[in-house]
This record gives sequence, structure tokens and C-alpha cells, in this order.
Amino acid sequence: MYLRMAKRLMLETDKRLLWKLAYLAGWKGLRSVQKHKRRLKRGEFFPPFLYLSIINSCNLRCQGCWVDVAAKQTKIDLAALNRSVNESKAMGNAFFGILGGEPFLHKELLQFLEGQPDVYFQVFTNGHFITDDVAKRLRRMGNVTPLISVEGTEIVSDQRRGRADVFSQTMQGIQNCLNNKVLTGVCTSICRTNIDDLLADRWVDTLIDMGVMYCWFHVYRPMGPEPNPDLALSPEQLRRVRQFVVDTRATKPIVVIDAYHDGEGRALCPAVTGFTHHVGPAGDIEPCPIIQLATESIHDQRPLRETFNNSSFLREFREMTAQHTRGCVVLERPDLLIELAKKHNARDTTQRKTAIAELEATIPRRSQYVPGGEIRERNLVVRLAKWLAFNDFGMYAKHFQADDWSDPERASDSAATTLQLPVLNSRE
Repeated sequence: MYLRMAKRLMLETDKRLLWKLAYLAGWKGLRSVQKHKRRLKRGEFFPPFLYLSIINSCNLRCQGCWVDVAAKQTKIDLAALNRSVNESKAMGNAFFGILGGEPFLHKELLQFLEGQPDVYFQVFTNGHFITDDVAKRLRRMGNVTPLISVEGTEIVSDQRRGRADVFSQTMQGIQNCLNNKVLTGVCTSICRTNIDDLLADRWVDTLIDMGVMYCWFHVYRPMGPEPNPDLALSPEQLRRVRQFVVDTRATKPIVVIDAYHDGEGRALCPAVTGFTHHVGPAGDIEPCPIIQLATESIHDQRPLRETFNNSSFLREFREMTAQHTRGCVVLERPDLLIELAKKHNARDTTQRKTAIAELEATIPRRSQYVPGGEIRERNLVVRLAKWLAFNDFGMYAKHFQADDWSDPERASDSAATTLQLPVLNSRE
């Protein structure tokens, strides 16, 4: 598998783009994590990776979307984008995730990306606006990888995304990237209606045959103004997703990303570990994209390093969540977020102003935290990479002891007490 992956990288990619990925996202990204570790030892904080939702508008209406895609357009202007990235670069950061809405609806997106050649960008997109000309510009830049979302087969995609002909337009966007040898990824929000079609070897083999270099299987989270709990995965299906990711990494010549487990298979939350935080379309600094609460903004009249370092809201979010779960606090303990928001007088960063009401209506459910049921990484390269750059940075050490992970029965009892959740059976 390792040789097949190396062969793909050598024969199917633009070598200049591969070098930029290795240097900007790899080498400089690793350095940013090491600087993060040193800051933590000094009692300081600045996340080594940032996600920027640069606009709220989108041409699709996906099931369960938490973004105000149909509301008045809100976006981060070019000056604020450049200022935020430049201040982050001064802290050692070199990788940024660009989200929306649909990022390509931001008229200054390409100008912004071209103006920051010394960092790497991953753009989350539906691919509908990636024409051949846009793909050519992305190739010339070399520091951008589009992560294009595919939500199912043609019928399921149209249903999931609220529009007709979504699948074919998305696939054309992918093909435009591949025709121009742009390093391209495909992501999927796995739910009950697409799990059998896309969590499958045949789908991964199709991506490999097309020339896609990496994929990402998110897990659907019933959040936002119109959550659809019927789409959420059962505990058995969640385990199936994790097992598939681990097995695919070990057997297929394609990179499979996940952001919710360390190399030993233990659950973690990137926001809780301080690995990343999120900036919304209005500039609000949030723990993560689905927690639409904030007390600070990139537009505050102080350096970004001070904003992150001095935020008692973000600090208590990390510490509070680490005390209760290694999984997703939104799914497992929405009550804690409500309590935190009231304590810090956090503002609702949505235009609909229903974030608290949505949390109050959320029915707690299991997430990736399954103590005693960890699935360890089989791919040695992935295990090494996670050990070096993607771990808990000691955030959970005070609350989750090593013995809790070696004794399944004890871990399950501990989890039920800590999470205050019912033990879910396979039918729930």
C-alpha cells in the first residue's frame, strides 16, 4: 500500500504542488504544532490551525445545515482576512481551512488565496463554481487544495442538498480539478441515507481511479434550525465508520483524514485540545463551526494573539469539556454549553438568533467517545503523524486515567457516570 501511494503521488500529481503541500502544510504545519506545544508549557495559547468561514451564503440547502445560508449575506472582507492570516503567521501558523456557506461565492476568495503564497489552504466546497479556468488558477497558486463534498448517489445527493442535478455538477467540479492536476480531496457527511453507498470499497476505488488523493468521512450531526435526527448514525454505525477509516488507511492508496481520534483510537475533540478554533462569517471567534457562540471577534481592537490568549470563554470551554468527555460536547452535553454561554454572556453568532434554543432542544446522544471500544490505527505512518502532530496535548490527562482505557467494563461505567447519558443500544 505504501509503495502504491508513493507511485500515485509521483505519477498523478503536479510535483510543484506536491512540494508546496509537503513544505507548507507538512513541514511548516508541524513546526506550528511544536510552537503550540511550547506555548502551552509557558501557560500561553494560540491554536496552530484556524478554520475561517468566510461567507454565509450558499447555492444549496443541505439537510441539517447550521449556517444561515439564506439570510442576508455576511462575509469577512479581504482586509480582515489578510490581517487575520498575517497575525496568525506571526505566531507560526501555516495552514488554514476555508469554509462557508460556499467559499467560492466570496468574490475576493481567489485574490485572497493568491495573496498568501507562503501558507496552505484547504477549501471546503461543493465544487459547483470550480470551472476549468478556476482550476487553472488553483494550479498556478499551488498552495490550495479543494475538499469537495459528495453526499451520496445522484438521487440521495439531490435529496440531501435540496437542489436538482447536484451530483453531476459536483462531479464536474472534481473533474475540472483533476484535469488540471490540482491536489483534490472528497469529503462526505456520513448519515443513514448514504452510509451504504459511500462507506464502501467501491466508492473509494472510484475516487482512486479518478485521481482523487484524499478523502474525509465526517459524521452527520443533527444541529441547526432544522436538524434531522433520523439521519444520525447509531452507535453500531459510528463504529462501522471508524473501522472503515482505519482499514482503508491500511489497504488503499489514498489518504483518509479524520479529526476525532488519536493514533491509539482514543476519541478527542480538536477544539478542546486547542488544535483549532473557528472564525464565523461575521468575524466571531467560536470554539468550532457548530458551536455558534462567542465573546470575541477578529474585529476587536487588539492583536489576535491577545484575543485568543486572554479569552476566558474559550479557555473554560476547553477545560470544562475535557472534564466531561473526550467526544463531541454538542451532541453529548449541550447543557454544558448553555451553562457556559450564560456564565460568560456569550452572544448568539447566528442571524436567526436561536442558537441557545437549538441547544436546549438537542437530545443527547453518543458521539465518537466510546471508552473500551477504541479501534487503534493500523497504518504506522498515520500513527506516527498523529503522535507528532495530532494528540490531546495533555488536555484530558487530569480527568481520564490510563486505566480507564485498558478495562472496557470499568471504562463503560466511568463514561456513563461522567457523561450522564443512558447506555444506548444498537437500535437507538
